[in-house]
Amino acid sequence: MALIVGIAGSVRKGSYNAALLRAIASLAPEGCGVEIASIAGIPLYDGDLEASHGIPAAAAALKDRIAAADGLLLVTPEYNNSLPGVFKNAIDWLTRPSLEIPRVFGGRAVALAGATPGPGGTRLSQTAWLPVLRVLGTRPYFGRSLFVSNAAKVFDADGRLVDAGIEDQARKFIAGFATFVAG
Repeated sequence: MALIVGIAGSVRKGSYNAALLRAIASLAPEGCGVEIASIAGIPLYDGDLEASHGIPAAAAALKDRIAAADGLLLVTPEYNNSLPGVFKNAIDWLTRPSLEIPRVFGGRAVALAGATPGPGGTRLSQTAWLPVLRVLGTRPYFGRSLFVSNAAKVFDADGRLVDAGIEDQARKFIAGFATFVAG
């Protein structure tokens, strides 16, 4: 079975991106599992903290989960037309020490998706992630895109996906990514 680790790039309790990740995980095709991971508990990167205490436990555990997976799904918010700082910070910790980058990211299949309350659907954030994915040596998925706009209308108050069109897009997105991961 192909294993994909999915991470929502927000720590907000009512995050639309966490809701989207849960929906995608539930729509994964047979033979593909999506494990949901979190960036909660990862502190702001500080080289002094790294030197004195090493890699924080939350970051070390997440690195190991990604390294053991076949693929990585980043479900990203969009802040100020770019990637969110809290998510980038978590990825920065996952690259420490730099000798670990090949183990965690090298050649790993990575897909991007995202949801936003606005009309842009995280297109700019997903594009801003591409140079980061390139420098980490990942294998980005450029098949189906998943840009969810007007998220307040797509998810109910409990974070359940209620838009049939977006559900169909998400199902096709994860099926395409699963095929890419297996290939």
